[in-house]
Amino acid sequence: MAGIYWLISKVMLFWHTVWDSILPDHRVLSTNWQWVLAIVFLVITVRVVLFPIFVKQIKSQRAMQAIQPKMKELQEKHKGDRETLQKEVMKLYQEEKVNPLMGCLPMFLQIPVFIGLLHVLRHLRPGQSEHQQTLYGWTVKEFESAVDARLFDAPIVAKFSSSAADLLKIDASSTAVKIVAAILVALMITTTYLTQRQMIKKTGWNSDPQQRMIQKFMLYGIPFFTLTSGWYFPIGVIIYWVTNNAITLGQQYWVLHKYPPPANANTTTTPFKAGGKQTADAKQPSGFGALFSKAREQAAAQQRTNGKGGPVKATGVKANGAKANGAAPEPAGPSRAPKPGAKPINPKKGGAAKRQSG
Repeated sequence: MAGIYWLISKVMLFWHTVWDSILPDHRVLSTNWQWVLAIVFLVITVRVVLFPIFVKQIKSQRAMQAIQPKMKELQEKHKGDRETLQKEVMKLYQEEKVNPLMGCLPMFLQIPVFIGLLHVLRHLRPGQSEHQQTLYGWTVKEFESAVDARLFDAPIVAKFSSSAADLLKIDASSTAVKIVAAILVALMITTTYLTQRQMIKKTGWNSDPQQRMIQKFMLYGIPFFTLTSGWYFPIGVIIYWVTNNAITLGQQYWVLHKYPPPANANTTTTPFKAGGKQTADAKQPSGFGALFSKAREQAAAQQRTNGKGGPVKATGVKANGAKANGAAPEPAGPSRAPKPGAKPINPKKGGAAKRQSG
């Protein structure tokens, strides 16, 4: 990992040098924007490098959605035979040239960058020896400048969970650190959730139970992880995460419109859009809703039985064929409907029956 730490440090120092030559030396809004922008452009650099892989990730997800009907057929055909099912699934992947791991590759590639930045910011502590200060290509001046860098008066190396003794070493206000860290953690949770919601809203829930479980983990599990762990990240790391999520939202918006989901994707309607079409497996009314629905059905049936709200019952026919209620006249003639309690008449024996009655 030493190579990762050295590479992350070099990229940060490069962008700090660029912005230090443009922006003033003093703080603006109690912020050293040179270091904040260095972290932001570290994210941009990584995302530019990984953008082709990100496009492949979207294409891989589309391909996985397109073969879902075939996957379902294989699951029904080889139900109970897991070994044969796995072989057939792998064969299907090869025939369709689909790599299911490609969907998670960009995230896996960003993990070393995240760990590298986390390690570098933890390395920036006051009181280090000159050897530690110049580690990973830093100069003593750059090291001291980064340790003192602030975002709205909160050091980028501080954490929400930093002790009073640690904050005293860098002359930081505990209130400022907690406020800034709390706002950034809230932004981190929100943007993490929105990136997954944006994807599911466009593609829908996958009908495959395993794929749907992964979608739910990404939608709810990852934001929960950021909630529980964000308080222990340095502010600089949270800036990286929030910036990364914001760029992901923009990239996904562009890619999802350029590469829309296939029309035959075996997915269900997303629950986020109000008034959307209901799927076959949509939930039926339950609780009080079910009781009210049943009561309405019973009331409607009772009205039809009593002749209220249903078809109007005939009240009689006049001699000229007109209805008693003034409706248009009907052709006169005997009614063909059998009388109540009458036995059915066999057409073949109709003549004999008449002769017997005569």
